[in-house]
Amino acid sequence: MTKSVFAYRNGVLCVEAIPLSEIVEEVDTPFYCTSAKQLQRNYRAYATPFEGLDATVHYAVKANANLAVIRVLANCGAGADITSAGELERALEGGVVPEKIVFSGVGKTRDDIAAALLAGICQINAESLSELALIEKVATVLGKTAPVSLRVNPDVDARTHAKMATGHKGVKFGIDIDQLGDALKIILSSSVMVFKGLTVHVGAHLKDYGPFREGYEKLAMLVRLLRDQGVPVERVDLGGGVGIPYDGQVLPPFSDYAAIVHDVIAPLNFAISFEPGRRLVGDASVLVTRIVHIKKAGDKKILIVDAGMNDLVRPAMYGARHEIIALRDDGKALREKVSIVGPVCETSDSFGDQFELPSLQSGDMMAIMQAGAYGSSMSSTYNGRALIPEVLVSGAQHAVIRRRIAVAEQMGWESVPDWMVITRAA
Repeated sequence: MTKSVFAYRNGVLCVEAIPLSEIVEEVDTPFYCTSAKQLQRNYRAYATPFEGLDATVHYAVKANANLAVIRVLANCGAGADITSAGELERALEGGVVPEKIVFSGVGKTRDDIAAALLAGICQINAESLSELALIEKVATVLGKTAPVSLRVNPDVDARTHAKMATGHKGVKFGIDIDQLGDALKIILSSSVMVFKGLTVHVGAHLKDYGPFREGYEKLAMLVRLLRDQGVPVERVDLGGGVGIPYDGQVLPPFSDYAAIVHDVIAPLNFAISFEPGRRLVGDASVLVTRIVHIKKAGDKKILIVDAGMNDLVRPAMYGARHEIIALRDDGKALREKVSIVGPVCETSDSFGDQFELPSLQSGDMMAIMQAGAYGSSMSSTYNGRALIPEVLVSGAQHAVIRRRIAVAEQMGWESVPDWMVITRAA
């Protein structure tokens, strides 16, 4: 990973040129803070090893769908990998050109497919025979030609969290290799579909690059077989999945992954697509939170903070552990081990145990690090909580890129039928 823009200056945690505590004074806690510089650095670090190849980096919008984040990456040259018509709208509004948009996902609806065809995107990554039939119907009705890539399931053990593995047999993603022939017949016999190539996605947050090599070698073998049979293959889509180091983890250098691509895929000499999400945005954001209460429970000291699992669900959903540091820390204070939990009424609303921090008091603030991927994009209003703000920093500038959406406004999205009798207790 690139050097972080989140660093202490005189004991105060800053993002680029701004102390995070200054942003707190404007927006209050909790909130997400994203660095434009870190997004730009991460894009360059990903794209540079593939210069000289016909390669396009399609940012996986699901990781962080904020328009400003998309715009920063689009300005760097990124395309977009989307999973719904809603993400298509966001990608276009964020400045991504249709020719750089690929559409993934197993459950594309008639409306999703129609929106993609009308926008003129680069390709639809089809994941089932049923989906191919629907693409053909929609394209026929619209009088459009559908560019289709087949996502194949390489049956590879990704050796990642079970909820992030997508390339082994029996999962919902991709077309099994033994169905590839049937899928190709449907496309090649269609007057409204054009075969673009093959797509593979082994899994998310891979910390071991061996599964990439295994999956890509299977993909290369399939491409050679198709070429031998006279089937033209314009591009391969290699998906995403390269992990980032959370809470002090040590991962192989990205150059090791790039070497696999150069060794296995580049010799085939066709266009290559990548779909990174976490790798571009994961370490570009922090979640700033404030201690509300401190309590003892058995031998534990527990810090209860104002950010919860509704704001950052990864620890509850995946057992993930993020580094957590104080906004003020001169490095001289004695450390103590604490548990950090949120206010949501669920036992799983915990960010973890055994964090070593300086002695803190109620009202002190902390930053939950590496929170840019699947943080704000997976947040909810569970327990009647607000959707928290997002702030973008660039140098000495900052702006709120999503305001706090309080419960009163959320209730405005709802209605009570006029035939219901509303009574209030006296």
